[in-house]
Amino acid sequence: MDSINLVESFSEFKDFKNIDRPTMIKVLEDVFRTLLRKKYEFDEGFDIIINTENGDLEIWRTRKIVKNGKLEDPALEIELKDALEIDDELKIGEEAIEQINIEDFGRRAVLAARQTLVSRISEIEKDEIYNKYKDRIGEIITSEVYQVWKKETLLLDDEGNELILPKSEQIPSDYFKKGDIVRSIVLRVEMKNITPLIILSRVDMNFLARLLELEVPEIFDGLIAIKNIVREPGERAKVAVESYDDRIDPVGACVGMKGSRIHSIVRELRNENIDIINFTTNTNLYISRALSPAKISSLELQEDEKRVSVYLNPDQVSLAIGKGGLNIKLASRLTGYEIDVFRDIDEDEYDIELSEFTEEIDEWIINELKAIGCDTAKGVLELSPSELARRTDLEEETVKEVIKILQSELEG
Repeated sequence: MDSINLVESFSEFKDFKNIDRPTMIKVLEDVFRTLLRKKYEFDEGFDIIINTENGDLEIWRTRKIVKNGKLEDPALEIELKDALEIDDELKIGEEAIEQINIEDFGRRAVLAARQTLVSRISEIEKDEIYNKYKDRIGEIITSEVYQVWKKETLLLDDEGNELILPKSEQIPSDYFKKGDIVRSIVLRVEMKNITPLIILSRVDMNFLARLLELEVPEIFDGLIAIKNIVREPGERAKVAVESYDDRIDPVGACVGMKGSRIHSIVRELRNENIDIINFTTNTNLYISRALSPAKISSLELQEDEKRVSVYLNPDQVSLAIGKGGLNIKLASRLTGYEIDVFRDIDEDEYDIELSEFTEEIDEWIINELKAIGCDTAKGVLELSPSELARRTDLEEETVKEVIKILQSELEG
């Protein structure tokens, strides 16, 4: 067996990622000392020299020469007659130094050692990856899409480590293909069957917080604090910020000149609408700001029940509620209060746009009524059921049901 080939079979391990040189040397030395113990029953007196640059490995044995028949410690001593076979000029009391050739261990032992080395290095690499990412939880990382599956996407970091972005942690409008560069945060790190599992997220609140830190130097420097974030990924987010420097407008700083700072974040989050508001300990004012872009007229707090009644002009109600109730839901989560919305108007002037009844009345019916000039609830109620039926393509029974809904809302 060629000793060079044997050395080369181990030299490939010098380039393993995630393992530092001292650790690699220690592992290699441990493996070869195990070989020595199996062959000689001890490993004292052996020096293992490893060059991690080129993979060279040498094993040298040093023993003290004693008189023939006076051998007491076979691990550290050698009789003169045996020493002379190594070098015929050696004398008693000197040290006999000989090189141990790797092929002396036998092919089977070397192959077993190689397998042990593979296993040991694999374990160390897994531990290193786990510890590396465990310390990076909550950090933004950039990785490359390697494979896209139905329930998750596999990405690789710059060292080739595998990362997982589950579908549940992707923004609904996210679409990836192989080779795409993706930003996300490290959500959690788990060990599954002794293999580290690094889970990423683009929907976690901290992802938006870290993006703001990257784009807004005042946040990174601690001059502006993010007090709270709530978001519906890909749809809308609300961020409460506070400045620790009276000279800095926290909202303006986060938005940037002509929206330059916030726009890049909006693009990253697939056009997610982001409302930046000033945090305040004044609950009434905080709730008012949280309902942005709506402007409220007044509000009544029920502190014990963590509930608030908010009164707005009719044209502000839909803004406060938002599409699908999203704005009021996020405002409630941001402030910690259940928010009830009421129209603030004199009873005689009280009217409601038909477009606000889309949940109770089919849209095609509303369009029929609008086509004859009835844009509000009162506009419909001013006409009789028979007149409405005659002027539209609606059945009279349908018209009566619509009138019932509109009267109920106006009287309520």
